[in-house]
Amino acid sequence: MAAGGTGGHMFPAQALAETMLARGWRVTLSTDARGARYTGGFPHSVRIEQVSAATFGRGGIAAKLAAPFRIGAGVLAARSRMRRDPPEVVAGFGGYPSIPALAAAGWLGIPRLIHEQNGVPGRVNRHFAPKVEVVACGTWPTTLPEGARAEHVGNPVRAAVAERAGAPYIPPGDYPMSLLVIGGSQGARALSDIVPGAVGQLTDALRAHLRVSHQAREEDRARVADAYAAMGIDADVQPFFRDVPRRMSEAQLVISRAGASSLADIAAIGRPAILIPYPHAAEDHQTANARGLTQAGGAILIPESKLTADALADQIETVLANPRGAQKMAAAAWSCAMPDATERLADLVERLAQGQEQGGEA
Repeated sequence: MAAGGTGGHMFPAQALAETMLARGWRVTLSTDARGARYTGGFPHSVRIEQVSAATFGRGGIAAKLAAPFRIGAGVLAARSRMRRDPPEVVAGFGGYPSIPALAAAGWLGIPRLIHEQNGVPGRVNRHFAPKVEVVACGTWPTTLPEGARAEHVGNPVRAAVAERAGAPYIPPGDYPMSLLVIGGSQGARALSDIVPGAVGQLTDALRAHLRVSHQAREEDRARVADAYAAMGIDADVQPFFRDVPRRMSEAQLVISRAGASSLADIAAIGRPAILIPYPHAAEDHQTANARGLTQAGGAILIPESKLTADALADQIETVLANPRGAQKMAAAAWSCAMPDATERLADLVERLAQGQEQGGEA
């Protein structure tokens, strides 16, 4: 498997790794130093190989000029490793760190697939989509380049999420309630700027029962925690929650970006959500991601351009002050889940290994 350095790429890879190991496969993950930070939740039997990779989208002129050489070195190293221990299939999950393994596999004639989590693919997956045997799509429909062969499998969720799939929802009421705020694996400054102020505008009755788990960037952590403390709100503010599935299953409401993995978790567990898509995502793919959940009635969408403390407070109250409506939202979110997504993706990998999937080019 080959995946880039964000949770959106790594979590589906982790889910597939867990399933393939259970089916008796050996699994190797190819990623870079950023991606390696997310491997703590992977099964210990997954072999982690760090590769040389780079992006053309970040850094100064020198870094951008060096990028093709770093990627080329990564491809050569991946090819050398694959010649020593040839994989039966290479599955890419997006991000620049997936380039070396996918390119080396094409060079050696090894079957390849990519999993695209979003409704609009990123640059790397868009490049490889017409070249691999099949594109496994997490969001449907997915906009793909001409010549790509697509199959809808859904977005895999980790075992920790699957264990809580469809967990009973406790609607809001006059008892302790939980609000979970997640901004993707990198956190979200806009949520750190706005959510505490919105919480502060809730009625005294709601605030008295509310506890908050808020994922904030390290540089925002202190001010966010201080803002909640000044209101007397019980808040746990951290840069990264390793137990998001537990916190989500306990939540009456989730406020989140609209990354594909976050939406898959919300749907799998079945929780009402307020979604604020990241406005700078490539081709606004987070808005496309959110469409299914919002149209089903499981989520409320607020574009960041319209995100204010007043507007967010109104929507939080719409959910937390309406137990029956919140219950309906939870059920609607659950209706969007694809609980067998990981099994579907694993089946696709095995068919590819057996030569039952055709297409693509080296």
